[in-house]
Amino acid sequence: MRYEIKGGNLPVVECHLESGESMITESGSMSWMSPNMKMETKMGGAKKVFGRMLSGENIFQNVYRAENGEGMIAFASSFPGSIKACEITPGSAMVVQKKAFLASETGIEFSIAFNKKIGSGFFGGEGFIMQKLSGQGTAFIEIDGSACEYHLQSGERLIVDTGYLAAMEETCSMDIVTVPGVKNMLFGGEGVFNTVISGPGKVILQSMPITNVAALLQPYINPKKN
Repeated sequence: MRYEIKGGNLPVVECHLESGESMITESGSMSWMSPNMKMETKMGGAKKVFGRMLSGENIFQNVYRAENGEGMIAFASSFPGSIKACEITPGSAMVVQKKAFLASETGIEFSIAFNKKIGSGFFGGEGFIMQKLSGQGTAFIEIDGSACEYHLQSGERLIVDTGYLAAMEETCSMDIVTVPGVKNMLFGGEGVFNTVISGPGKVILQSMPITNVAALLQPYINPKKN
């Protein structure tokens, strides 16, 4: 499979498949494709379906296969931002935010990743349940805004404001800490909690969390009447 990410801030990934190669994607994620791409809708076993429901994804996925020659299929991001290609190999799984998955080769396996410390789920902003991508192949994830990568060494930490964590390698861990000082909590404008990511491993942050955008647009969507 060959791919090219196009489109700048409104990205799309265009994938070229050899005859017989397949890709899997969320229901409704396909944007355009060549006529020889054949679709099959699948639903996994009970455990996989339950996990996908918990992580906020559709329980159905579509598999697209190139038949009778090379095929082309494109997947566009659902929000202004970036599309990031993640190379997944055995022993190097990625943990990503809810609804980040866009498409992948069929060698990618999906499961749910529970944050071990329950405080991370209630207060960290990234959610108690995230998605885990494992197996073998290339997976494409959606990033809100621009993607910023950091490679943390063992014991190295990064403090992240709520919602900015897009993905991290499974070797990283996540916890929450309170913002120090009562005045900082009440008047600092940064909230009460921060997320702490500890290495070793790669961390992908996003510059424009969709939740922040929604909060900024809310006054204009439902303006107060005089």
